[in-house]
Amino acid sequence: MPDLVSPAARGFGVTFRTMFKKVVTEQYPESGAQSKPRYHGRHQLNRWADGLEKCVGCELCAWACPADAILVQGGDNSEGERFSPGERYGRVYQINYLRCIFCGLCIEACPTRALTMTNDYELADHTRDSLIYEKQDLLAPLLPGMAKPPHAMVPGTTESDYYAGNVAGAVPEQFGQGE
Repeated sequence: MPDLVSPAARGFGVTFRTMFKKVVTEQYPESGAQSKPRYHGRHQLNRWADGLEKCVGCELCAWACPADAILVQGGDNSEGERFSPGERYGRVYQINYLRCIFCGLCIEACPTRALTMTNDYELADHTRDSLIYEKQDLLAPLLPGMAKPPHAMVPGTTESDYYAGNVAGAVPEQFGQGE
């Protein structure tokens, strides 16, 4: 008979000890929790210092994705309509967050570091369609001194200068300013 009383007494002992401890509750919607610096959250398509897009439409991120969550369709740049410094740009770029497993393989596959992951973790929504992010949802915002593409490359630079990171941040006045 003492074997039956002992486990019950131990169980109630745990209950009584925790009843009087301070409750540890996070007030999540009112005060958002900080994520760790290396947390893999929402993706972001980055820009060069003058506002041109870093994505060259190579589709390597889509090939590397084990969940088949990324769709990329490349387009050709022209001198009159240039979105990236290379020959091509990502005309269509979609990430389906219903399928994404946030593994980061797409980030490793990107040759121009166009795709990175932010610390944004609030991705819940009411409809399935709103969890398929389009290119305009993923593009980094235009910072001061950047011009909204399409526009020409900074005069006196080549594609190699862009990929080496040798592009000045200031955009000449002829390109206009971003929105």
